[in-house]
Amino acid sequence: MIRSFVMSEGKVVGQDLDVDALRIVRADKGLHIWVDLFQPSESEVREILELLFGFHPLAIEDCVAPNHLPKVEDYEDYLFLVIHAVDFSRKDKFTTTELDLFLGKEFLVTHHTAPMRSIASAMERLQKNAGQAARGVDRLMHSILDSVVEHYNPVLAEITAEINELEEQIFSESKKPDVRLLQEFRKVKAETNELRQILRPQQEVIARLAAGEFKLIRPVVLPYFRDIRDMLARIDMVAGNLQDQLYLAMDVYLNRVQAHTNEIIKVLAVLTAVTTPVMVIGTWYGMNFEGMLELKPAISYWIIIALTIISTVVLMWWMKKKDYI
Repeated sequence: MIRSFVMSEGKVVGQDLDVDALRIVRADKGLHIWVDLFQPSESEVREILELLFGFHPLAIEDCVAPNHLPKVEDYEDYLFLVIHAVDFSRKDKFTTTELDLFLGKEFLVTHHTAPMRSIASAMERLQKNAGQAARGVDRLMHSILDSVVEHYNPVLAEITAEINELEEQIFSESKKPDVRLLQEFRKVKAETNELRQILRPQQEVIARLAAGEFKLIRPVVLPYFRDIRDMLARIDMVAGNLQDQLYLAMDVYLNRVQAHTNEIIKVLAVLTAVTTPVMVIGTWYGMNFEGMLELKPAISYWIIIALTIISTVVLMWWMKKKDYI
C-alpha cells in the first residue's frame, strides 16, 4: 500500500496521490513529499523506489531483504537509514519491526512490512497540525524516529515487571527453589540481550545524525536528534541495569538451589551416620558363626538390642554437640 503527503508552505496540499501525480510533484522543487510504503508489492517497490526516486539498487535490496542491524548510508543526494522499532507483550513476546527511511532534501520515503505506531501517529499529527510540514522533511524524520524510540519505554516496563516477578518468587521464603524458573530466566535474558543488541548500533546511527555529519540534516534540527541520542543512551543504561539485576537474581536463585541441595545432602548424611551402629552390629552378628561365644547365653539377644540403641543414642548426642544436626 502506498500513502503519500505533499506539503507546501506549512500546509498539506495533497494526499495519497497516484504514481503519475507523484511524478509530477517530484519534478516541482518547491514541494515536500512523504511517501510511505506499507507491505508494498514488487511492482510498487519498483515504481516508487527505483523509477520515481531512482534509489541505489543496494539500498532497495536492503529494503526488500530483512536487515538485522541498524545503519545509515550516505548516497550524497539522500540518506538511507535502517531503524528497528520494538514491541513486547506477555502474549506475543518480544518482536522487532524494521523501518527503512530515505531522506532527501525535499522528500522522505519510509518502507515497512508491518504496521507501526510511530508511522500512524506521525500521519495523524501531520493531518492535525500541518504547520509541522513547514519545518522540513528532516524534522518530519525526527518526529518518526522520536516516536520509535519512545515506544522502547513500554518494552522496558514489561521486562522490568518480569524481572520483579522472578525476584518475588526467588526471595519468597515460603517457596522452595523451582528449577522451572531457569527457563523463565533464559527467556528474559534473551529478551534483554536482544534489546541491547538493537540499541547499541541504533545509538551509533542516531549519534552520527546528531553530530552534523550529513549535510541533508539542517543545523537547526541537530538538537532534536541529540535529544533522541540522549534518550537512547538512557534506555541503554536502564537495560544494562536490568541485565545486572537479572544476573544478580539468578546468582541468588542458584545459591538457594545449592543451599537446598546441601540441606538434602546433610539429611542423608545424618541418616547414614545414625544408622551406622545398626549396620555395623547387625552385619557383625548376622554372620551366624558357631564360635561366637557371646551369642550362646539366652540374654545375648537383649544385650545386642541394648548395645544397638545405646551406640545410636551416643552417636546422635555427639553429632548434636558438634552442631552436625
